Amino acid sequence: MPSKRRRLSAFVKILLSLFLVCGLLVAGAYYVLTTFEPFDTVEAPEPGCRLDLSDGEYEMEAPQVVSATTVSGVAFSRDLPPEAVTVAYATVWQESAFHNLEYGDRDSLGLFQQRPSQEWGEPEQILDPVYSTRSFYDELVEVDDWSGIPVFEAAQAVQRSADGYAYDQHEGLSERMAEVTTGDLGPSLTCWYDAETLDALRAGDADTAGAQEEMARVFGVDPATLPVGGDQESRTGDLGWAMALWAVAHAEEYGLTSVSYGDQRWRASDGLDGAEAWTAVEEDTGGRVVLR
Repeated sequence: MPSKRRRLSAFVKILLSLFLVCGLLVAGAYYVLTTFEPFDTVEAPEPGCRLDLSDGEYEMEAPQVVSATTVSGVAFSRDLPPEAVTVAYATVWQESAFHNLEYGDRDSLGLFQQRPSQEWGEPEQILDPVYSTRSFYDELVEVDDWSGIPVFEAAQAVQRSADGYAYDQHEGLSERMAEVTTGDLGPSLTCWYDAETLDALRAGDADTAGAQEEMARVFGVDPATLPVGGDQESRTGDLGWAMALWAVAHAEEYGLTSVSYGDQRWRASDGLDGAEAWTAVEEDTGGRVVLR
């Protein structure tokens, strides 16, 4: 039978072993915590864009915002009031939800689902959002009192669809969107990207010349000719801000990582922790839209 002293000695050994193991675990945990960066448990948001409407935020897919800023931009080239953009938006929401469709009912195509058989143009022309939008506005301004009648009536007078009243459901959202894209609400549109796209944007070369050339085609004004420090207000809205927001929407297409206007700057980001927001900067662009 083991002696009491031997039993006590075995117990002390076990106790010391437990203390040693616990000490090693604590030391190991301390080493990991002080040596390695903590895991980021916050997932980046899905790529997309956001419009800060007068009544709250509204998220859209990037291709939709590309189309929306083009439709509003063409209104500047026609010197049309923002009501024209509202009618166009209500139409596009119903016809294509701002996707430039290569298909539709019978031979309908594009944002407005215009038909070559009804003399809206050749298919490749209709699939050019600038061309199709110009065609829509050209028809809209021929409608008697188009800005005084209900939006759905003005849209139907141009489209002649099977259910003209369907455009009515989109009027409220279309009007609030037009306030953003015509520049009246300033830096109220932003986009963000996934990690792969963001890396490609940062590593690639920006086609700023191509972006400026397309802006001139859309808005009817070369952005390089905007007067420094001048008033950019037009019948449609704030031209400078409208151009800046168009550039943000098209940033991925032209490889842009930064858009500046006035004392505000947008940078391409993953949208984490509010990184997609416009921020105030010390340098003022003096009325020019600066792309980088």
